[in-house]
Amino acid sequence: MSLTVAVVAHQRKTLGAGLDRLRVLIADEGVGDLLWHEVPKSKKAPKQVRQALEEGADLVFVWGGDGMVQRCADAMAGSGVPMAILPAGTANLFATNLGIPTDLDEAVRIGFHGRREKLDLGLLNGEHFAVMAGAGFEAEMIADVDGAAKQRLGRLSYVKAAIRHVGGPLVPMKIKVDGTTWFDGQASCLLLGNVGTIAGGLEVFDDARPDDGWLDVGVATAKGPIQWARVLGAMAAKRSEESSFVRITRARKVSARFGSPLTYELDGGDRSPTKRLKAQSVPAALTVCLPATPE
Repeated sequence: MSLTVAVVAHQRKTLGAGLDRLRVLIADEGVGDLLWHEVPKSKKAPKQVRQALEEGADLVFVWGGDGMVQRCADAMAGSGVPMAILPAGTANLFATNLGIPTDLDEAVRIGFHGRREKLDLGLLNGEHFAVMAGAGFEAEMIADVDGAAKQRLGRLSYVKAAIRHVGGPLVPMKIKVDGTTWFDGQASCLLLGNVGTIAGGLEVFDDARPDDGWLDVGVATAKGPIQWARVLGAMAAKRSEESSFVRITRARKVSARFGSPLTYELDGGDRSPTKRLKAQSVPAALTVCLPATPE
């Protein structure tokens, strides 16, 4: 039986020889129906994904960066339909963590012929995320990086934004993990991870896996450039847990209350400030096409 394949593509993202090449590669696979949706921004993608699922898509190719993948994953969670990621963004953190290359031909091959695995997602304030979510310093940094800067400077854009925010104030935070108070004090940042590596290639959660049923939780109490330099140095050396300005644990469910409203983010997309966060791990929520396991 021939496959019904859907493509949901961010028009402003580029990869390889572009969307025309993608059409050729899909046609070469001899698919049945091809459902083609292009969107000008990632927030328009969920509607197109839901339409594709309603039309019977057996496989959904997502063309874009982490924000695009997050929006599509939120719509596809629990559907059982495989997502094939075509990493056309700047960081492509989810694809990088999963070993999906920024090579269009190979990414398409993985979509059609790679293995299918059910991976966890996080759920924060009712919205799924695939890589990580955060509030405070990290979210403010991401919100400060505009699309043009990311295109021009790549990872350096995050470094420049981080420098602008290291002097920010500490905020009262009360964080519960699985119903028990875990942190109650002044902090600059709360992070929730489904995978280990985040913006700038920093490995925050050394042992995080997207198939273990847990969220990795981190809180940073660093303030000012010297303390943050120590934190970032520990992350770069893959020794986050050894920093005196970082606490890390794991949880199925997390709730947080802040002393003042904080911007939060999901997979690099900033959201409106809030004083409360409620998150949980959603095991095996998304089926993803992955490279074949090495023999």
